[in-house]
Amino acid sequence: KVYFHEKQEGSLCAQHCLNNLLQGEYFSPVELSSIAHQLDEEERMRMAEGGVTSEDYRTFLQQPSGNMDDSGFFSIQVISNALKVWGLELILFNSPEYQRLRIDPINERSFICNYKEHWFTVRKLGKQWFNLNSLLTGPELISDTYLALFLAQLQQEGYSIFVVKGDLPDCEADQLLQMIRVQQMHRPKLIGEELAQLKEQRVHKTDLERVLEANDGSGMLDEDEEDLQRALALSRQEIDMEDEEADLRRAIQLSMQGSSRNISQDIPQTSGTNLTSEELRKRREAYFENETRISKQQQQQQQQQQQLQGDLSEQSSHPCERPTTSSGALGSDLGDAMGEEDMLQAAVTMSLETVRNDLKTEGKK
Repeated sequence: KVYFHEKQEGSLCAQHCLNNLLQGEYFSPVELSSIAHQLDEEERMRMAEGGVTSEDYRTFLQQPSGNMDDSGFFSIQVISNALKVWGLELILFNSPEYQRLRIDPINERSFICNYKEHWFTVRKLGKQWFNLNSLLTGPELISDTYLALFLAQLQQEGYSIFVVKGDLPDCEADQLLQMIRVQQMHRPKLIGEELAQLKEQRVHKTDLERVLEANDGSGMLDEDEEDLQRALALSRQEIDMEDEEADLRRAIQLSMQGSSRNISQDIPQTSGTNLTSEELRKRREAYFENETRISKQQQQQQQQQQQLQGDLSEQSSHPCERPTTSSGALGSDLGDAMGEEDMLQAAVTMSLETVRNDLKTEGKK
């Protein structure tokens, strides 16, 4: 930024107006206050000429200063006297004397504008005009064609406009802008608008943070905790089911290993990881039911076989009960007895095969 632009502080608009006009920190509130006090003293001396005991003089002394106040406001007389230090003079823009000169505003160098207690400068820097109002966030570019309309609009709004006559002090912005032209894409905002926007953004941000704290900070944390608790509960359930399935699989495996029979080969194997605990429990019950049924059938077969063997032993221990004629006849009787035993054994084997086939069929189902 090559230009000088003081922004509004308190009610020091007169100071900002002068410094923006001269493009530097030339005046302070203390210096302007000194000028105001000097003007007050000059006015007091003029009033005293009519008599210090007069009613007008006593009234004048009781009134506050008309050149300054505690807020930082300074009168046009203070501004005019401050510019005289630099050889500059103020002329009222809409005065008959100036209007008779018929000077085009673009041929001037600067203007000072006043409305009520606010002062600001419009000045030419280089070859372009700028509104250096201290209430703006930055200088506002004014085209040559818009300058006359801008000044006329200010007059309609009640502004007093003063033309600054004389040579302004040299400044860097004026020298640089003699060589280049400025292009302004966006008009600077009023400080009040910017502050309002910043305040609105802060309020919006505060409200958003409050909502986030209410929802994300507590509610969301509660939801996260609930989700975490549910996930942990599901995880524990899965672990318990996996442990139960593992126990069932181990029990079935031990039962299958502990059996002396190979009945387990007849039961179709299914991956335990694809079975639920309920399915495994049903499989296990079916397996033990089959084991119990087979055990009972085998006990019955063993009892029948023992009974047959007992009958054969009884027959062999009483040979006298059978008529014997010769060794050939005895051999024939023994052969018949052995044949009957073989037939009984074959019948028992066939019964076992039948039971096994039945178990195979039930297991496949």
